[in-house]
Amino acid sequence: MAARSKARKRAFQILFEADQRGASPQTVLADWIRHSRTDDRQPPVNEYTMQLVEGYAAYATRIDELISTYATDWDLDRMPVVDRNLIRLGAYELVWVDETPDAVAIDEAVQLAKEFSTDDSPSFVNGLLGRFKELKPSLRRDGA
Repeated sequence: MAARSKARKRAFQILFEADQRGASPQTVLADWIRHSRTDDRQPPVNEYTMQLVEGYAAYATRIDELISTYATDWDLDRMPVVDRNLIRLGAYELVWVDETPDAVAIDEAVQLAKEFSTDDSPSFVNGLLGRFKELKPSLRRDGA
């Protein structure tokens, strides 16, 4: 698995854990970093994972607003936790990380949905992130 794919997977796991614990992503990230330094079984948290988690946290309110607005027939609170956090991570990378091609950000989120969620989740994640891709210029302008 490529280094950035591993970084995305770890960032997703951190966001998922934060959501489940009701903790901030930064708190969970700090826990992961601390554990990686004291437990040889815990892999290190790389720079891109930190960038993704901290970047999402900086835009969390805006990202959740976007999901709530464009996830037709889904309330954010009722959305499956895995899907919600994959979309959060994908939306951050898609809209605010210029170095990542749009297709890569979407495909990586879809691949993680295939690995961690239901059979219907990859198409849901793909559809919502595809909508964000179409609207990307206005999403950044309206809430950046």
